[in-house]
Parts: sequence; structure tokens; C-alpha cells
Amino acid sequence: MTGTAHNGGGRRGNPWRIAVWGLAALVLLMPLIAMQFTEEVAWDLADFVIFGAMLVGACGTYELAARVTGNHAYRAAVGVALAAAFILVWMNLAVGIIGNEENPANLMYGGVLAVGIIGAAIARFRPHGMERALIATAVAQALVAVIALIAGLGYTLILTGFFVALWLTSARLFRKAALEQAHTGAAP
Repeated sequence: MTGTAHNGGGRRGNPWRIAVWGLAALVLLMPLIAMQFTEEVAWDLADFVIFGAMLVGACGTYELAARVTGNHAYRAAVGVALAAAFILVWMNLAVGIIGNEENPANLMYGGVLAVGIIGAAIARFRPHGMERALIATAVAQALVAVIALIAGLGYTLILTGFFVALWLTSARLFRKAALEQAHTGAAP
């Protein structure tokens, strides 16, 4: 039986699961370590709680997706989408993407995430629908840059391209998962 040990039925440690949660713990410790060497990093308890909650949410969502499907393309697609969402929120909270973190124009990125979340819910997390949801998310990301440009708010073309590339990479992986699912007839 996969995932069970012969020592009383307990689960064996999954190396990917351990790696994901271990990396999350390491990332959470990085600001604490940096605070020992520089005054540029000055986090308080609230910063650590928010960042920790973001990490638990992202890692927990990935683990749920990994438990639901054995499709490696689907798992990778979820991982890329979660990484993009995590980085987008983290950057926006830390320094802001348009101007600084206090610029209300940064709230438009919440709309980008809403497009992805609503699209995923409508797709019921099925790979073909998820592909469409992530393409829509990439379009929403690009629209934020266009709106910022038209409004004269300034934006970073490279950063926008980075996020669009991540959303489209995830969409492509969901497409691959949909094709594999259609070929094997398996559930996502």
C-alpha cells in the first residue's frame, strides 16, 4: 500500500511533503535571521503571524491538491499558481508593486487573485477549466499594468511579464493535466 508503513499503519514521511513544509519553515526563519545582521529588516510579531499564515495557507492548499490527485502536471500547475499568488501578495504587502505598499492602486492585484479564485471555483478545480482560469488571471495581471500605465501610476513591465509568465505556465501545466486525464480517463 502506498503511503502506509508496516509499523502499525502510520504514514511514512513523504519527501515532497517534508520538503515543502521544511522550505516554508526556512522561509519564515529568514527574516528573523536577517534581523540579527541588519536594521533594514524590522519585523514585529504581526509580520511573522501574517507571513506564517500565508505560508500555511499556500502549503496546506498544495498538500490538499497533492492528496486529491496523482497527476504530476496538475500538482505542478497548482504549485506554480500558488507560488505566483504567494509572491504577488507578499510583494504587495511588503513594498507594493505600484508605488509603495500604501498606494491604493495596489488593491487592483486583489482583483487579479479574485479572477483566479473565482475561475477555479467555477471550473470546480478540473484541469481544463483551471487552464482557462489561469489564462484569465494572466490577462487580469496584464490589464492592471495597462490601467497603471494609462493612469500614469507607473509599473514594472518586467515584473508584470514575470507574473504573466507564471500564470501562463500554470495554465499550460493544467492543459497537460487535462490531456493526460482525457487520455487515461482518470479523475484530476
